[in-house]
Amino acid sequence: MMRQGWRRRWTGGLLAGIAALLAPWPGTPLAASSAPAGIDYTAERAAIGRYQDADQRLQDVGWTLARGNVGFCPRVIPSIGLQLQDMASYGAPEIARAALGLEGDFAVQTAARGSPAAQSGAFFRNREIAMLERLDPNRWPAGSEKMNWHRLVWAHDHIDAMLAEHGGIEIGFADGAAARVTPVEVCATRFELMGEGGKAVADGKRVVIGVDFPAFAYPEEDVFAAVVAHELAHNLLEHDAWLDRNRRSRRHVRRTEREADRLMPWLLANAGYDPAAAVTFMTRWGSRHDAGILMIRDHDGWDERAEFIAAELPLVADLVAREGRADWTAHFRREIDPAKGLGGKGSR
Repeated sequence: MMRQGWRRRWTGGLLAGIAALLAPWPGTPLAASSAPAGIDYTAERAAIGRYQDADQRLQDVGWTLARGNVGFCPRVIPSIGLQLQDMASYGAPEIARAALGLEGDFAVQTAARGSPAAQSGAFFRNREIAMLERLDPNRWPAGSEKMNWHRLVWAHDHIDAMLAEHGGIEIGFADGAAARVTPVEVCATRFELMGEGGKAVADGKRVVIGVDFPAFAYPEEDVFAAVVAHELAHNLLEHDAWLDRNRRSRRHVRRTEREADRLMPWLLANAGYDPAAAVTFMTRWGSRHDAGILMIRDHDGWDERAEFIAAELPLVADLVAREGRADWTAHFRREIDPAKGLGGKGSR
């Protein structure tokens, strides 16, 4: 789904879904709140752990898709597959810090399976971070507002800059150890978990999925990967920019959604997933969550969508058998003219 009525905002580490659980005690200012000693934080730790489990699943799948399709993406970036967390992004930093047993604010959130961060063995969940290439993010001002996410943005942007400029980054830990990590190229998309809500959206640069999205309940990784592939397809096909140029009419949105649906099995196949899982996802999700004739039709019906996806499977299978990859840049049929609105032959 594209960003219809959705405003771009950073949500990495913004645990709104557990904000109430980690809120300061009544009458206690956020900046002055502190976690008293001797308190049992089992419930808080479990709530954070459930969020981190969901984020790990998203990062594992996102990395696999972004790495598996790197040869065909319009833009690639160096990445190590690392997600950080900042206690300032919680409703009550002191409570979150106590629940996780941290002294500082920054720690590892996830290291995507198969990524350089994961392969290094150094980046395990909740390990405290003390340095990002000579800069200590814990020293950056956090402000006093609740759930401040700005430092987390700065930290990830700093990591990206170091990887692009220096071909790697040295990260220091609070226990005195350090690890230097060399990136690999992936498709240029960040994957972020929203702490509440059940939507999945793409904005051209990010894929953001709510922790309550139904696919998190699906046990099969291939089927969960299908929804991530759909949102990634929007970014790879540059739908957000195309809709900005050509108007977000219902007809235009419907065509971009159909393209994203049809590209799902191509992306899955290149990442080593079962491409037919895209049909399984659409059938399972659509039959339960499509609003039928009451739905405002900027999407095809779920049964039509499943048929369009299924029609791609023979071509994907043939290409994989003959070439080892499903090169969608050469063989995928577009629903839209990607040059339309740029001036010249393709413009209106």
